[in-house]
Amino acid sequence: MGACLKILLFVFSIGLASMLAGQTFAQVPQAFAAPGESVAVTFHAEGAQIYECRPDIDNKLVWQFREPVATLLLDGKTAGRHYAGPSWAHVDGSAVRAKSVADVPGTTPDDIPWLRLEVTSRHGNGALSGVTAVQRINTKGGVSKGPCDKAGSYRSVPYSADYVFLHRSE
Repeated sequence: MGACLKILLFVFSIGLASMLAGQTFAQVPQAFAAPGESVAVTFHAEGAQIYECRPDIDNKLVWQFREPVATLLLDGKTAGRHYAGPSWAHVDGSAVRAKSVADVPGTTPDDIPWLRLEVTSRHGNGALSGVTAVQRINTKGGVSKGPCDKAGSYRSVPYSADYVFLHRSE
């Protein structure tokens, strides 16, 4: 293989890697800016958003969000779980609970919103012990659509997202 062809393939591979890396993490919205915070760890989550059929304020039956159920993955391995609270627990025993402080719509109408959450409580001394904020980004799916006809019934809607755990920079 000629030297020019090798250089061309190398440049092409670098360009392709850059494009793919840009698709992995979309730009975080300004509302999620985290001055004074840095990334502690990022997990990919695969799971479901659970909805319950309940009457709304007008007594019409609608799907209302109940809780998330998801596995947190790091390098393809289970690293923890995400559940009601919202809460996240790492396999090392550390855990955080948070409240939403900002949101922006998902990329499509089928995608749950991106969220910025502030940590309200911590447990344990592991990977999540110093976390002060969480960003839910790159959401895919999770929105419940269609009618619900029976109060008390449930619907599980698959979703994925990336959860970025932040801590105060020192």
